[in-house]
Order: sequence, then structure tokens, then C-alpha cells
Amino acid sequence: MTSVITGDIVKSRSIENPELWLHTLKDALTTVETDRSLWEIYRGDSFQIEVKDIRKSFEIAIYLKSCIKTIKGLDVRLAIGIGTKSYSGSHILESQGEAFQYSGETLETLKKEKQNLKIKTSHKKLNQELNLYFKLALLSMDRWTVNSAEIVKLSLEKPNAIQEALGKHLGINQNAISLRQKRANLEEILELNNMYQQKITQEL
Repeated sequence: MTSVITGDIVKSRSIENPELWLHTLKDALTTVETDRSLWEIYRGDSFQIEVKDIRKSFEIAIYLKSCIKTIKGLDVRLAIGIGTKSYSGSHILESQGEAFQYSGETLETLKKEKQNLKIKTSHKKLNQELNLYFKLALLSMDRWTVNSAEIVKLSLEKPNAIQEALGKHLGINQNAISLRQKRANLEEILELNNMYQQKITQEL
């Protein structure tokens, strides 16, 4: 059992210098997976990454979204597929299995539905429940400002750091950090991540 996230950058052509978001995307993928064979950027603004620990797939999706949304005007569509892996290629685009199929198919439905995050597993009831939660979470996540995305990104990178330490990193005070985290609904999103991990562990 493995998980695969397939994504593409929304409105990438609106940025004159693609190196701006490409560098951000590469940094984000490298941060979550140092094994270069487990992720790939292709067709210009699409990418795929295998997340072997299926419990971490939603958290990594949140992280990737926060990284891209630190660039004003951009967003990202993300499709999580969880299932078997039947073949391991020399790089991820050659690998095959349920997880890859589910993720790729789901990304195509996201484009039609104009939604930015969805999951598919072999359990239909689990899919329905998690995707409802995702829709609700996206009401906040899709509206993250650059500042909101920046604080979510930093909070995920430094999960044990106190607000004062995060403030020093960004050059703002603790109150400003607290306000940005609240505006981003970070606490609620992290609660959703905990629930996601429990359900994935119990039902898959």
C-alpha cells in the first residue's frame, strides 16, 4: 500500500517568469522527499510524488499547497490516490498500480469539477467522507493569502517551534503569528489531518 499525489499548478501561465514557481515547487518536493526517483515534474506545470507513508499524504498535500500559494495569484490542484503498487520504475512516471491510477484519474476529474483537492481509495464510503471534509477545508485553503500560506508552510516545517520563534524567523511579533495562523484556520486544518491519519490507519 502506498500513496501518490498528482498535481498541477493553477494559472501558471499568468506568471511571466516560470522559474519563480518552478524553483518553489522543486524546493517543496525536495523538502518532503529527498529520494529524487519518487517525484517528477512533467508537461511543464504538472508533477507527481509517491508518499510511502500513506498517513502523511494529506499533510504533504497541505504543505505543497502552502508553498505554491506563497506566490501571489497561483494555486495548485492535488489528487491523492491510495492503493497498491504493482511495478516500480526507475522514476515515478514509469511506476504502476492502483495508487498511481487513482491519483491520475482523480486529477482529471478535479479539472472538470473545478476543485483543488480530492482523494480516491478502494473504499467508496471513505472517499465520500474525506472528500466532503476536503471541500469544507478548501473554503479556507483556497482563500489563503500569501501571508497565510507563508505561515502554514513555516508551521509545518517547524511543528515544534513556538510562535515567538516563528515570529523571529519572519521578522514579526508573536501576536502577528497568532493572527495569521487563525486567519489560515491552521488549528482546524491540523485537526483534520489528525482525523485523516486515524481514518486511513483504521480503514485501509
